[in-house]
Amino acid sequence: MDSGQERAISAAQAAARRKAYDIKVLDLTGIFPVADYFVICTGRSTTQLAAIQREVEDDLKKASESYRRQGSPESGWILLDNGDVIIHIFSEEAREFYDIEHLWGDGRVVATNF
Repeated sequence: MDSGQERAISAAQAAARRKAYDIKVLDLTGIFPVADYFVICTGRSTTQLAAIQREVEDDLKKASESYRRQGSPESGWILLDNGDVIIHIFSEEAREFYDIEHLWGDGRVVATNF
């Protein structure tokens, strides 16, 4: 894949395969100096968060994409940094607490409803 938007949508689709919900892809081009796209999704349990993480990582590996991981299912927030695409996998509580959609509200929603 060559575009960040395509990689972001592919990661969102991978999360959807593991029943992540409230999935959003935000275009932050020109707004956030580190990445162009955020993928934000939610899981209902630590087990589901781990499954979403594995599925997204497998998707990145199939595309031969490198990434860095921070956080854990137990922390409620897993961040996968794929360069210009950052994937946020949240528990319900962590997503509400950090409210990054509000923080990055100037970003344009590219895709939802996966």
